[in-house]
Amino acid sequence: MVDDSFADVSLAVLYDGLNTWGPADDFYLGLVRQADAVLDVGCGTGQLLRRARAEGHRGRLVGLDPAAAMLVQARRDRTDVEWVLGDTRVRSWDGEFDLAVMTGHAFQVLLGDEDVLQCLRAVRRALKPGGRFVFETRNPAARPWERWTPDRVHEVTAPGGTVVRVRHEVQDGGPRDGRVRFTETFDSDHWPAPRVSHTVLRFLDAAELDGFLTAAGLTVLEQYGDWGGGPLTPAAPEIITVAAPAA
Repeated sequence: MVDDSFADVSLAVLYDGLNTWGPADDFYLGLVRQADAVLDVGCGTGQLLRRARAEGHRGRLVGLDPAAAMLVQARRDRTDVEWVLGDTRVRSWDGEFDLAVMTGHAFQVLLGDEDVLQCLRAVRRALKPGGRFVFETRNPAARPWERWTPDRVHEVTAPGGTVVRVRHEVQDGGPRDGRVRFTETFDSDHWPAPRVSHTVLRFLDAAELDGFLTAAGLTVLEQYGDWGGGPLTPAAPEIITVAAPAA
């Protein structure tokens, strides 16, 4: 699950180049290897499940994403994964998965309280007894949006060799009501004009997350502040949560 920027096929092809494999992916891949049936909510281009299958995972792998353009990329590499178009509001499962994940900070695109609760309840229903739900959000105490400035330009090479520059700029001076609004600008010397998208992400702290999880029938088993399993502190970049259906 990604922001609307990547709903466009021409931009979706850039996603993996901008989001190269890293420690977060290694963390989740280790969990997927140990699970027989996995649901990736907001799977994007399906990097995680594609890698798991390529490495020999023989169980059930299901990737769910609302952006058809992203799933086009996923299907190009692997047709032996279940790629499902939609989100937890329109697609549901009952007790079918050992593991559900939301990677790439996808959880932060859930903006309203009811959006958060609906998603969490759907994930809980999808889990088998003893199943686990693992996801991460950026830690608001670390104020990551302060580094999303237009002078920090990322470059990625699209298929065919076109170099695309990407920059971000926070709007409204920072967070309002726990939400950060920013623009994402894609530009290339080969394009007639830049493409600008407007995105909103919600930031929840650990206590707020715990409240939503409890209301949805989930309980926190572990939380980490980084991909090495470090403690959750105010300076930690992430809130990585491992949850399970409440007894």
